This record gives sequence, structure tokens and C-alpha cells, in this order.
Amino acid sequence: MFVIELTYTAALAEVDKHMKAHMAFLDANYAAGRFVLSGRKLPRDGGIILATGGTKAEVEALARQDPFVARGVAEVRVIEFRASQRAPDVPSRIE
Repeated sequence: MFVIELTYTAALAEVDKHMKAHMAFLDANYAAGRFVLSGRKLPRDGGIILATGGTKAEVEALARQDPFVARGVAEVRVIEFRASQRAPDVPSRIE
């Protein structure tokens, strides 16, 4: 599994100009089975995506395709981890 961390490098007004393209990117990767969860960081200075599959290099390449990154309004960091435990009620904990 991977944590993809986006950190905005531009003002929110500039980030928001690319939101529609970013959402289309997310939707395509959910449909392809790559993304598991995503959302804004609080405070709103970026976002987090949980992803599965592939190698770290492949996920890094995918993350660079995010319109926020490709259009220069965010930086990206990919953290690989092995999920070894989970709460039995994970779906009910996600709001």
C-alpha cells in the first residue's frame, strides 16, 4: 500500500482552478482499482490518497500525473507501507 501526500505550492485560488481535472484523475484511478481512500488535509494545505498495487516507482509516476502536480500547484511524496493489521469495522469508521 502507499500513502500519496500532496502539498500545495500555490494559493488555494490557483489550486481550485485545477480541481475538476484533479477529481477526474481521482475518479479514473478509483475505477481502475488503484485508489482506496482520498481527501483533503486539515488544515487545507494538500491532500492524502491511499493507493494499492504496483511498485513504488510506478505509484510515483502515477502520482506525477495528478493535474495538481503536473500543473505545478502541488508537490507529491509517496510512502510505501505494508498493511499488517486493520480494525474489523474499517468501513464504518470512514466518514
